[in-house]
Amino acid sequence: MPVSRLALTAGLSATAVSALGLPAFAETAGWDMLKGITIEEIVTDTTYEVKKGFPERLKNGVEGMELTGYAVPLTPGADVTDLILVSDMGLCPFCGSADHGASVQVSLNTPIQGLEEGTRITIKGNMKPVLDPETWQAAILENAVIVGG
Repeated sequence: MPVSRLALTAGLSATAVSALGLPAFAETAGWDMLKGITIEEIVTDTTYEVKKGFPERLKNGVEGMELTGYAVPLTPGADVTDLILVSDMGLCPFCGSADHGASVQVSLNTPIQGLEEGTRITIKGNMKPVLDPETWQAAILENAVIVGG
């Protein structure tokens, strides 16, 4: 049975959100589109496949898509080029619940310095579906730039 969720996720606790004094959810139409991705994992004795279904708007990618969310750097260090953007800081995507918020990997055009985990930002870039049948990762925002906080 298909599950509407993104596979690549980042876990942040509600406690961390409260400590930052931020609202727990970043509302945008882009998140609704990403939540429309369906994923079905098919495992047999000899094969593994992840079938993904994409909303019509995302099938060929979306240039210049803006998305507001909460940033989680993928690698340690001062210069951040890759991060995960999550829509909902109040739900943990690693707790086993299918009800967690959407998330997406972001590849920045230019590194940014000192990005703290949980920072609310608005990013603009080219959203592309990830078609690889061996990963749950479903979308990536490439050539992204930060356009707001």
